[in-house]
Amino acid sequence: MVTYKVGISGSYGGFNMGDEAILQSIITQLRSAVDVELTVFSRSITDTQTRHQVEHVVDVRDLTRVEITPKIESLDLFILGGGGIFFDKEADAYLRELEIAQQNDVPTMVYAVGAGPLNNENSRKRIKEVLSKVDGITVRDREAKKIFEDIGVDNPILVTADPAFLLTPEALPKNALKLEQVHGQRTLVGISVREPGPDAPDIDPNFYHGLLANAADFVISRLDADVIFVPMERAVFDVQHSHAVISKMLQPQHAWVLKGDYSPGQLLTIMKHFSFAIGMRLHFLIFSALQGVPFVALPYASKVSGLLDNLQVPMPPLNRVDSGLINAYIDKAWDDRSTTKTHIQQLIPNLKMLAAENNGLALDLLQGEHKNKTQPTTSIPASEAGLV
Repeated sequence: MVTYKVGISGSYGGFNMGDEAILQSIITQLRSAVDVELTVFSRSITDTQTRHQVEHVVDVRDLTRVEITPKIESLDLFILGGGGIFFDKEADAYLRELEIAQQNDVPTMVYAVGAGPLNNENSRKRIKEVLSKVDGITVRDREAKKIFEDIGVDNPILVTADPAFLLTPEALPKNALKLEQVHGQRTLVGISVREPGPDAPDIDPNFYHGLLANAADFVISRLDADVIFVPMERAVFDVQHSHAVISKMLQPQHAWVLKGDYSPGQLLTIMKHFSFAIGMRLHFLIFSALQGVPFVALPYASKVSGLLDNLQVPMPPLNRVDSGLINAYIDKAWDDRSTTKTHIQQLIPNLKMLAAENNGLALDLLQGEHKNKTQPTTSIPASEAGLV
């Protein structure tokens, strides 16, 4: 049996549970199809070694170009992605390993990535140059494809879906539900915040803190609920922003922040206990959809709007809503929750098939088939599925 050597690089290292869900899915899909020896290029060796059972972990940010080249040149495939890694101030950092792989004749794939905001001219030129030489590109939404086309990437680009759609629930640690006060005595609503940053430069914390505080108070009264804030980035600012929202609430006694540090699959299991969700972060919303939890989103970026389009869940962008409008959407979403759940469950299988196309292309590249493939092999195109 052939053992393939595959390297995977992206925003990995425990900083974001959405990114870890993507990595977990990539690993699971590859291992289910071929015998593979995996090297993950991570921002935290310890975290990646703890979370993922892979053969090698490389501390990518601490090594020089000379030091990292031997880690790449022996690979059979180098994967960059997935997730929203192509945005101003970060894109250049991710291109280095991709370029090294190309210079050493290692097949390369850009895997289910997002893009934007991308306004820096030097970054746009670098992305165009490097991505035009890769052997396969998939993106998770149409906006990312448009951005790459607009900057002149001369390569076929396949729209698939986020690998996290292939995630499965995992068993929780003993007494986890008790620790998190998930007891079923009252309706439980999950809420997700996100911090401003280079990939979300335009959101105003004071504005959305007020929106979420008002929404939390509304569901507490309207649904006789408790609310639990789910930090998708525990190591950064999600916990602080969650507490900031709670501090603005009129009924903070019915709100708390998830305490434990869970794997993406375990977090998926916890979210099954939610009756409703209100969220900003993309993967929090994906997890809600996977578990059949009706939700209202605050679309701060095109990747969130793209997900809502795929799931056919209407919601104006964050900069066009106020508390009254959000509460109206919450009220309607709650009343329509059974119909919405059924509708989303009908769409999920197609999204899973599209997500699986990422691994299909990776396998073709590994096995030397259909270089620069432009069409899916096992599922209907996104345009025909009604998902883009």
